[in-house]
Amino acid sequence: MTDRQERIRQRAHAIWEQAGRPDGAHQQHWDQATAEIDAETAAPETASRPKPKARQPKPAPVTKDGSKPKAPRKA
Repeated sequence: MTDRQERIRQRAHAIWEQAGRPDGAHQQHWDQATAEIDAETAAPETASRPKPKARQPKPAPVTKDGSKPKAPRKA
């Protein structure tokens, strides 16, 4: 048994226990466990990619005395 299969088996067992140990749901638990383990395996690849930095808003202009400049008048 591979490491992946063992992890899926353990996760499926935990899902089965959390569901109250129902009879006849083993394939659903196995499929759910497989999806979760595969998602965990894929997550580090996307997490290692650098995220683009968010654009910082430009600070509002201020005059020498610290107040905001007045908007120009329309003609």
